[in-house]
Amino acid sequence: MKNVFLSFTFLCSSFLIAQEGTNMKKVITTPEKVRFAFEREYPGKVPVWSEEYVGDDADEIRFEARYNVDDRTKAVAIYDNLGNMKAYELQIPFKQLPIKAQSYLKKNYKAKAIQEIAMVVDDKKKTTYEVGVTKDTKFYDIVFDAEGGFDVSVEKN
Repeated sequence: MKNVFLSFTFLCSSFLIAQEGTNMKKVITTPEKVRFAFEREYPGKVPVWSEEYVGDDADEIRFEARYNVDDRTKAVAIYDNLGNMKAYELQIPFKQLPIKAQSYLKKNYKAKAIQEIAMVVDDKKKTTYEVGVTKDTKFYDIVFDAEGGFDVSVEKN
């Protein structure tokens, strides 16, 4: 009986340990340079910070500040660890897409397939538009150039 109880205790504790990583939120310590750069660019905005490793070897860190522009519009500012802005992503409505991009989407996707639309400005001030769509139960990012010309479609997981 003692062995059964001991086995049951180990089994339960292993389940608890396995669950620890799924619901725990990691507390992000954002460098001062990054925080100050964000506060200088977007005074009064309250961001939710996250970090991501990018690059060929996942050796470059990026800090993402997600915040609300207004009641319905969200934005993301992405910085490197020195406080240099790498990209800015602003949620926009369909009607703010360039006409060429709107035509392409209407021709190739149903209106219900469009999940999200964003204008992206990179660190070189190049503007692109990213549209998240679902097709055949898969999610894709459709990228358009500044004039609305189709650039690339990338399947996301």
